[in-house]
Order: sequence, then C-alpha cells, then structure tokens
Amino acid sequence: MSHGDVFDDLEAEQDQLEALLGKLTPADWASLSAAAGWSMADVLLHLAQTEEAVATALGEGAAVDWRGYGSNVDGAMAAMVEAERGEPTAVFPRWQAARRASVRALRAADPQQPVPWVAAALKPRTLATTRLAEHWAHALDIAIPLGLDYPDTMRLRHVAWLGFSTLPYAFRIAGEQPPAVFCDLVAPDGSPWQFGDPSAESVIAGPAAAFCRVGAQRLAPEESGLQTRGPYGETVLRLLRNYADV
Repeated sequence: MSHGDVFDDLEAEQDQLEALLGKLTPADWASLSAAAGWSMADVLLHLAQTEEAVATALGEGAAVDWRGYGSNVDGAMAAMVEAERGEPTAVFPRWQAARRASVRALRAADPQQPVPWVAAALKPRTLATTRLAEHWAHALDIAIPLGLDYPDTMRLRHVAWLGFSTLPYAFRIAGEQPPAVFCDLVAPDGSPWQFGDPSAESVIAGPAAAFCRVGAQRLAPEESGLQTRGPYGETVLRLLRNYADV
C-alpha cells in the first residue's frame, strides 16, 4: 500500500507517546490504565520489554521465548511485567532507550530477512507496523483514563492496513473460510482509505479510527459507528484484530 515510511511513522508515534508520558505526575503513573490490571507504569514496562525483544531478535542474541512465561501470549506478557515491575523513574528511561534501539535495528535490518517474532517470522517493515499499532493502542490505554488528549493521525493507515491484511488469519483461527472484504474507510483528515476489492460482497464503511480501535479491542463493534453490509460484514467486525503474529 502507499503510505509514509513506516520506520519514520513508528518513531513519530513513539515521539507522540513520549510527549504524553512527560505530562504524567507520580500519582498518574501509579493509577490504573485501561489495560486490565496494569498501572500506567506497567503499560510502559510492557512496551519497553517488547521493544527490547525487537532489538534482541535483530541482533546476535535469540528472541525472548514468551512460552517460558505462560501458555498463551497474553498470559506470558502479564507474567513478564509482573516479574520486572518497577518504579516509573526506572521504567520511563528504559523504554526510551529500548524504543530507540528497536527503531535503529529495524532501519538497519535486511528488508527481505524475516525476524523471529511471537508465533511467526515477520519482515522488518511488517514488524515495525505491528510495533506502531501496539504503541498507538497502549497510548490510548494511558491517555483515556487520565483524560489526556492523544489525537488520531494519518499514521493510523498502517494500523488499518494491519487489521485488514490479517483478516484471513482471523477467520482461519476462528475456523471459518476467509471471505472477500472491501473496507471503505475515512482517514482522520477526511480522505478515503480503501482496502480490498470494491466488488466484494462484504463491505465495512466508516471512520478509520473506529476500525482501528475495533481491531485493537478498544471499541466494541456495535459502538463503533461502522456500517456493514453483505453476508460477512458483521462477522468481520467481530473477528477483526490488529494481529502482530502473521
């Protein structure tokens, strides 16, 4: 697809999050985020850990084996945070260092060489896209409970593309045959973002920001304002996820 350079956009997304984090008070850091059971500091620790894993996977060491922490990815991520939970004064600079090392490693990587990641190997650009999507989603987990502004940007095109492109995977793991789907979305600046074959029977239409939030499980499909039509439209929204492992 045509979009801005994903490495530049990943860095810009992280810059926006860093600016948000700079506004947090000690009480804010300790308060509960929108990620169940995690404080604001825990959310950032998770991002630091996973950014460190990116740099490690692209270096000489082996990627962190999450299976050593739990039987599924979510449980393992929670266990990793529990094992290293610390003070925000340590977590913030840890994430700052990790995110810069991660972007440097992604930029320098062979663009055609897949990188070991979670359940599958991803090419560096795809891995960068998943990192952008995760930073954006967790930024919402921090900003929304605190009533802080975190405006949508045109970088959401990467997130929307990720949600659309992993729909076949979402259907397969649900035990269903992937249908043809057309997404007719509206970007934050009002321009059209379209994915898929316009002749597809099943169509999702509406704000790209809502589509991305449904994929990130930060918004219920029935509250999204997205319009569906065709035999699989509602199923698409039910299964939509911004997967990071395909």
